[in-house]
Amino acid sequence: MAWLLQYRCRAIHGYYLSVWRIKGMTTYNVAISPVKRLAPLPRVQVVADYISDTAHNENLVIAESNKGVDDASLRIKDVNKSYQLQDTALNVLNDINLEIKPGEFLSIVGASGCGKSTLLRLIAGLDTSYTGSIIYQGKAITGTDLSRGIVFQEHRLFPWLTVEENIALAFSATSVSKEERKLRVEKQISIVGLNGFEKAYPHQISGGMSQRVAIARALVLRPKLLLLDEPFGALDALTRLKLQQELQRLWEHEGLTTILVTHDVEEAVFLGDRIVVMESHPGRIKRIVAVPLGRPRDRSSFLFQRIKADVMADFAMVEVE
Repeated sequence: MAWLLQYRCRAIHGYYLSVWRIKGMTTYNVAISPVKRLAPLPRVQVVADYISDTAHNENLVIAESNKGVDDASLRIKDVNKSYQLQDTALNVLNDINLEIKPGEFLSIVGASGCGKSTLLRLIAGLDTSYTGSIIYQGKAITGTDLSRGIVFQEHRLFPWLTVEENIALAFSATSVSKEERKLRVEKQISIVGLNGFEKAYPHQISGGMSQRVAIARALVLRPKLLLLDEPFGALDALTRLKLQQELQRLWEHEGLTTILVTHDVEEAVFLGDRIVVMESHPGRIKRIVAVPLGRPRDRSSFLFQRIKADVMADFAMVEVE
């Protein structure tokens, strides 16, 4: 017997798009009409034909991925993090279990305050006050390490240093020779497409270019794990799209294990092999969604849009009737 579902998708300004599914086929109602805003919608599992299976193995939440697991994997087990506010403990992360495979691109999405950035700081070793374990390359993370690079939302460039000097600053705590430093800086400037701007100061380049400098500074030390904390969040839409493509190219070129924290669901789908969906109070993993799409990815494709809608449903942006 044929079955029929209608999705009513919430748009930004209270508009809705009707989506009909009949035996695996989806059609979109062209007419989009304004209606009254509804109250926040409950989470509804959107029907999808792509792989979104979550396996449980000794409390590790793992979705399907084409990457293999070995000693170079990043393993997060039973991680809890809290802050002391006067006489009350604020639980920020609760029972985080996750495994990231070598060469994988993992996207983490969630509302503000769900602990995404806090988790990234723990992985970077910038904060070691937590319970549980974070193991990378067979060793517990107990502090910062050159094998892990991090890029923040703000580029954090020194205004009195040039592009090449800001990148070379990453070598300040290393024993790399001056000749090797020069060669690596030149290579990274070329990789991120900043040839000709080596002598420019931060105020002489755009925000997008400044963020490329920050990425080059993280990559010049040749880390095995790249951590990205909303690196494009402060950029305009067009620059953001361009740098997403650049980041995908860099990831393919360098073969790095990469973890991206973002509020942008489309960005998460465009870049990630898997998407970790987090929820708040306390911060915890709600589910993990596999993204079985090849690269380069077409944002307008049916499957891309369906995965995006599925993830957005976790944030009460989709209603199923």
